[in-house]
Amino acid sequence: MKEGIHPKEYRLVAFKDMSNEHVFITKSTARTRETIEVDGVAYPVIKMEISNSSHPFFTGKMKLVDSAGRVDKFNKRYGKK
Repeated sequence: MKEGIHPKEYRLVAFKDMSNEHVFITKSTARTRETIEVDGVAYPVIKMEISNSSHPFFTGKMKLVDSAGRVDKFNKRYGKK
């Protein structure tokens, strides 16, 4: 393994799933300017569109996540006529 390529400044960061408001805390080097308060402690927050708490594979529910209208655009262009 190469020496000196891994970051040394890990800190606790809150990751927030925006589709169901689930928050989990883990160590990360990701940078962000926003913070969130969890159990009275302020953490930097990284917002995600999907996580294991909302992904269809882990939940067993088929749910369409389309934040930019890509499915509608595809259906208009290539849908059955």
